[in-house]
Amino acid sequence: MNDIYKNGVVILDFGSQYTQLIARRVRENNVFSEILSPNAKLKEIEERQPAAIILSGGPSSVYEENAPDFDHEILNSDLPILGICYGLHILAQHGGGHVVSDGKGEYGFADIDIQIDTGIFSAVSSSSVWMSHGDLVEKIPDGWHVLAYSSNGVIAAMANEDQTRVATQFHPEVHHTKEGQKILSNFLFNIAKCSKNWTPGNFIQEQIEEIQRIAGQGNVLIGVSGGVDSTVVAALVHKAIGNRCNAVIIDHGLMRKNEVRECLEALRNGLGVNIYSYDESKVFLSKLKGISDPEEKRKIIGNQFIYSFERIASEIGKMDYLAQGTLYPDVIESGISKGKSAHVIKSHHNVGGLPDDMALQLIEPLRDLFKDEVRKVGKELGLPDLLIDRHPFPGPGLGVRIIGEVTIEKIKILQEADKIYIDILHEDGLYNEIWQAFSVLIPVKTVGVMGDQRTYENLLGIRAVTSTDGMTADWFRMPKETLSKISNRIVNSVRGINRVVYDITSKPPGTIEWE
Repeated sequence: MNDIYKNGVVILDFGSQYTQLIARRVRENNVFSEILSPNAKLKEIEERQPAAIILSGGPSSVYEENAPDFDHEILNSDLPILGICYGLHILAQHGGGHVVSDGKGEYGFADIDIQIDTGIFSAVSSSSVWMSHGDLVEKIPDGWHVLAYSSNGVIAAMANEDQTRVATQFHPEVHHTKEGQKILSNFLFNIAKCSKNWTPGNFIQEQIEEIQRIAGQGNVLIGVSGGVDSTVVAALVHKAIGNRCNAVIIDHGLMRKNEVRECLEALRNGLGVNIYSYDESKVFLSKLKGISDPEEKRKIIGNQFIYSFERIASEIGKMDYLAQGTLYPDVIESGISKGKSAHVIKSHHNVGGLPDDMALQLIEPLRDLFKDEVRKVGKELGLPDLLIDRHPFPGPGLGVRIIGEVTIEKIKILQEADKIYIDILHEDGLYNEIWQAFSVLIPVKTVGVMGDQRTYENLLGIRAVTSTDGMTADWFRMPKETLSKISNRIVNSVRGINRVVYDITSKPPGTIEWE
């Protein structure tokens, strides 16, 4: 294992909606973090050589029979442990304390009264935190002490004598806890002595060596789309093995308007790698005919990507590997975490949709990164902002932005509408304020009036969200003038759409994409 992965943090996920956020916050301190299922054994954790363990929050109660099980040897290890919310309850209950429900709970903003201003509260001045719990610690374990109380008299933080076991009832990982990052930093460095190895420069060097090790003298085919993930993969592989890599854009017929041409130009000028485009739209669309289920669409597209890549590889010459831009959120959402317990939210075409019989071996240099970390790596590699700052675009493309069956007619309608939407965001200077913006063609027809004639056309949904990593997101507060411009221009310019609606759902409870 490379040193950049050592002296980091293993996070045991007990089902909290904030678990991925904990991982992000740790990495913002240049410390590697990895999420494992709660049933990970101590031996499996120790093999990763972490400096600490974090126990996440979760919806369960530790005193219930169906509470998540875990390896109790973890609590007896020499590794420092931070428990957050449910993690605090675990440390209390299994240390001999007592956890109960008072039927009230604490939710939202709260103030705490810090009793001991050392350890995790060293140099912490703000008492404003974010609570989200129904249970509370009625009695702390022997030999422990209370670090802070909430304004309701609830134990808000506690620790053992040397603070190698420390826990908070509140959530330091959310931005609502004003000095949450300072509290996490105190744990990481003052208590756990983590190493700041997780930097873009170190990651690049590690991945170049890893790609060279895996590929040996073999040739690598790189699937690119023009998005930042595949672009950074292409740059890394090219840096590692030079002209033994070939980049390919597969036009599956589900790209945005003019995207193939624009991607080819940008990648040739920005990367200088061998790059080719192949029109595979007929075979993709034939496989999707009559298919409406989103999971089935994703898997069909994922399988066909591989089959197309394998055929193209044989045409270019002998190719041994396929490199692609799988990210850590892809792995988590597809339920293929190393802990094997994640719930499948949706299959990503480059993770959960891969065929079992693929001939090419996979290289996934970005598999441990969140999206914003990929952008930092891209900047470190010297890639142009045009490529780095593009909004994410799903591998299945418009196939998951057309609700229901995909047809050529629907693709053309959506391409025209989406281009108008994105063009206006650029015109109004909003594009770079948004994490991801896109249009969705909804299989609902609505009545309208255009001129003096009645129309009965398609409904278009538009979505824009803000985020840092795609794991959580909030809807973008679009100026009403911009919304009006978008709606008017689309309805007046795109035949087949007579109504536009704006999606104001956050993630959670929704996902960013509709399918």
